[in-house]
Amino acid sequence: MGGFDDSAHYLAQKMNYNGADGLEFGAGNTKIDPAVMRELPEGCKVRSTENHGVSFWAQTGRIDVLLRDGTPQSFFIKVTSKELGMNMTRGEFQSMSTIHNVLPEFVPKPIACGTYEMIPHTHFFLCEFREMTDDMPDPHKFAALLSTLHQKSISPTGKFGFHITTYAGNLPQFVAWEDSWEAFFAKTMRQALDLEIERKGPSEELDVLSSALFEKVIPRLLRPLESDGRIVKPSLVHGDLWYANAGIDVDNGQPLVFDACCFFAHNEYEFGQWRPACNRFGDDYVAAYNTFAQISPPEEDFEGRLDLYRLVLDVMRDLVQRYGE
Repeated sequence: MGGFDDSAHYLAQKMNYNGADGLEFGAGNTKIDPAVMRELPEGCKVRSTENHGVSFWAQTGRIDVLLRDGTPQSFFIKVTSKELGMNMTRGEFQSMSTIHNVLPEFVPKPIACGTYEMIPHTHFFLCEFREMTDDMPDPHKFAALLSTLHQKSISPTGKFGFHITTYAGNLPQFVAWEDSWEAFFAKTMRQALDLEIERKGPSEELDVLSSALFEKVIPRLLRPLESDGRIVKPSLVHGDLWYANAGIDVDNGQPLVFDACCFFAHNEYEFGQWRPACNRFGDDYVAAYNTFAQISPPEEDFEGRLDLYRLVLDVMRDLVQRYGE
């Protein structure tokens, strides 16, 4: 969930990563914490480590090893601090594992999450390393995989939610199980608004807009999805699908996603993130997706629902004007 500001990814306070003295990535260092070493293939030898990728909340690196038989293999590692960091790495591991169980070709294989032995309050997420380009994936190839993930996935409870709290950036998402998508989404919005008020202080405008949003807009746009015999299937969503969390595998040209913060939701929730032009998942991706999956009825509310799923303050103003009467 992107929060109420399109630049929330950048504005939220950077995680206080304490630094792993003696275990830094790069500069010829091959020393790995024993807890991480145990998760690597038995008998392998670490050849090198290096910083890899960019994260606002963590230290990210690549570990290159030689297996017992001399085969080279590489792993991606993300390291964070404190209790929040531990919860974030657990949420990411569970998210990526859940996607991998449904559609293994769509994500790098997750291996483990855990806590360093040598440095207190330092936690890691480990997965296989996949070399990726920064190019945008082909809309039809990408939409085929995403729609398969949404359609094949089955909520373990038959409800909306997830079994562990997941984090968009460093913000916890509402994941408690709910039967109704409208009820689940309203609680999601309430939590996001509470976090916004906590961060920026109360706002009279936000009070007015939010009461219209909960009393008028959400029932108007979401209740019809679950009325007159219609149902919403809880689909596994990536949860934070902007262009920086997707890439193309250099080896096979296939689209990949990463940095997931999953839960079971209305499949169209995934596209809320795609509305701002800066995301680069433009209308061609939504159009491609809709060739694989039918728009939820009533179809005439599709654009309004996608705006609702954006969760951005200026869009709230617009939605209250359009649907708040």
